[in-house]
Amino acid sequence: MTDFVAEVSARLKAGQSIEVIGSGSRRRVGPPRSAHAISTRSHSGVIRYEPTELVLTANAGTPLADIEAMLAAERQMLAFEPPRFSADSTLGGAVASGLAGPRRVAMGGIRDHILGVRLINGLGEHLRFGGEVMKNVAGFDVSRLQVGAFGQLGVLTEVSIKVLPVPEVEETRHFQCSAEDALAHVQAWGRQPLPISASHWREGSLFVRVSGTERGVTAAVKTLGGDAVTAVQTLWQGVRDLTDSIFSPDEALWRLAVPPTTVAEAFPVRAMDWHGGQRWTTAPAGDLSPFAWAAAVGGHARCESLDRPTATWQQALPAGVARLNERVRRAMDPQSLINPTQQG
Repeated sequence: MTDFVAEVSARLKAGQSIEVIGSGSRRRVGPPRSAHAISTRSHSGVIRYEPTELVLTANAGTPLADIEAMLAAERQMLAFEPPRFSADSTLGGAVASGLAGPRRVAMGGIRDHILGVRLINGLGEHLRFGGEVMKNVAGFDVSRLQVGAFGQLGVLTEVSIKVLPVPEVEETRHFQCSAEDALAHVQAWGRQPLPISASHWREGSLFVRVSGTERGVTAAVKTLGGDAVTAVQTLWQGVRDLTDSIFSPDEALWRLAVPPTTVAEAFPVRAMDWHGGQRWTTAPAGDLSPFAWAAAVGGHARCESLDRPTATWQQALPAGVARLNERVRRAMDPQSLINPTQQG
């Protein structure tokens, strides 16, 4: 048992509330906390990596940068492109926040790639769920429940995850068009067998990335048209990590997850990803209008500015879903000791 596991277990068995963080970079998207902070950074390192099996198991405090460098040496990748909000963002933070980057539209989110976890529940017990292979699950799939739970269903200590080969070739094309035309384009292309791995629209420009074999990408580019983009790494990293200037507005920045078919005029749009399924907008500080905009089209919203008010961190859940969430949390952490949410 490591010092980290021992400390967390001891505090929980003693009934002490704790806030578990990795690098702390994802506090911008999680609920506000008020408890003794314990960092997973000391609980770092890759435990097992089998390139031929496409599986990696690592401690929760392992930096994403270290994992991705190891995978790159084998021409493999985390296919959901987890955002990094700092150079030392961790694997556990990626799971807890549930965020995915531009490639999600083609490869799915982290929930589609997680295989198993070890965690410490609210009773201080160190438990294992899932494994290192894909299989059917009976009852609650506790491993996948951790995705987007912000640590409130247990303290992650290990994560096993599926990795995939890096595409042979990638190319990004640029088109000048309105938000409405961009949605029409990506929806039409989505009905065709094109290897599109990402799309991003902002300020009259649509960027589309195609990934696959050289032959497949060449054929796709011929079908799509558009202009070639050279600084592709900077572009997609800026979209993934929210470091592009489009994500640094004067007003509060909001992320809205909505049906991709939602019309462009449904609410003000600053940028769009995932073929229209993820949209970015702004609102004055304290203005909660984006919650209503998202709800009106069957989606949900969250403010992602660093200095956001407490009330903006998450859309209110339907009553039935909220009750189910609470029942699951009570089963994992009866006293709500792990990452208790600050009220007010």
